[in-house]
Amino acid sequence: MPISSNLTSLLVTVVVSLGAGMACAAEEAVVIPPPTIDETAGSATETAIFAGGCFWGVQGVFQHVRGVESAVSGYAGGEAKTAQYETVSTGSTGHAEAVEVRFDPKKVSYGRLLQIFFSVAHNPTQLNFQGPDRGTQYRSALFVTASEQREVAERYIDQLDKAHVFPQPIVTKVSEAAGFYPAEAYHQDFLTRNPTYPYIVNNDLPKIENLKSLFPTDYRSQPVLVGKTKG
Repeated sequence: MPISSNLTSLLVTVVVSLGAGMACAAEEAVVIPPPTIDETAGSATETAIFAGGCFWGVQGVFQHVRGVESAVSGYAGGEAKTAQYETVSTGSTGHAEAVEVRFDPKKVSYGRLLQIFFSVAHNPTQLNFQGPDRGTQYRSALFVTASEQREVAERYIDQLDKAHVFPQPIVTKVSEAAGFYPAEAYHQDFLTRNPTYPYIVNNDLPKIENLKSLFPTDYRSQPVLVGKTKG
């Protein structure tokens, strides 16, 4: 995900991004079964944190899921003092590019979000990379905010591996959420604001189409953007 510290500089790098995107376009979606065990739906809004490569696409996918109230790009897994894009991009901070998702469990379950995450949002068999992006900051990870989330996530990963849904084992790590730090403003809603940006066209817009195709009852055409809440 080539990007500089502001959008103007970012657009100057379009040629570099186009080369990267064309070299390794979006992963194909994989049809997978739902989890056999899911959370008990509560009445309160719940939070979950997903890391699956560049946060632009992961955020974009979850913003189009019914029942999601917000999806914020940011950093998880490291310390607050290193939660800046340029520092995280060194791959030495322990952070992963991640998306904090707040959702209504009466409308969409954590298990359903996991199914979308593994099927559409990223490739969970790629270790420390996604598509054209390389480094531990692009690793596949789930940062759980409740013990029930951990149980559902770990059992689902085991279920998918035993069913050999993917050609290689899932490498997604499950760990406790120890802090989430929102990314810089120019990263938020990037897919929606920059639909013609070459990286988005090649790597992320296909994910939205896959969501619409594979999860039609969960898809909503109008994304819930940062700072706004939609039902």
